[in-house]
Amino acid sequence: MPVRPTLTADVPALPALERSAAQAFRQLPHLAWLADSDVMNEAEHLAFVSEGCSWVAVDDQDQALGFLCASVADDALHIQELSVRQEAQGRGLGRRLLDQARHAARLKGLAWLTLTTFDDVPWNAPFYQRYGFERLAARQLDHRLQAVISGELAHGLTGRCAMRLGITCDL
Repeated sequence: MPVRPTLTADVPALPALERSAAQAFRQLPHLAWLADSDVMNEAEHLAFVSEGCSWVAVDDQDQALGFLCASVADDALHIQELSVRQEAQGRGLGRRLLDQARHAARLKGLAWLTLTTFDDVPWNAPFYQRYGFERLAARQLDHRLQAVISGELAHGLTGRCAMRLGITCDL
């Protein structure tokens, strides 16, 4: 399943896709509330599309099954959201989207991919760690990542960690 830049025409489907992906949290009683929480709206998605930092994994009918949106922050491409429709999970789409983000960061001359995620949710930090991301200790967080984690905590998200992946310059 190919990954391509997100088109404006894709945007209306992305909030429902994110809601579908969030249904996986129903398996975890302490995080089940996330299955019903707010997702990014179309205007937020359009901002990532405009920045050129949004990609979709599509099926053979060119329908989005997953998306990744990010933003350039200092010397990093920061992944804001990676979601794969519930019925398409486990097929490698998340990895393909990460490959695209890593390639984009390399082309932009950035040093890192960064993200924040749940530390102990199997399809969160352990997934990213298998991909090659490293968990950052509190003392390793720069001001930007400290602010992201603090903002998430203020919105009720606990058990979060920041992670990064070094980007090599070889294309």
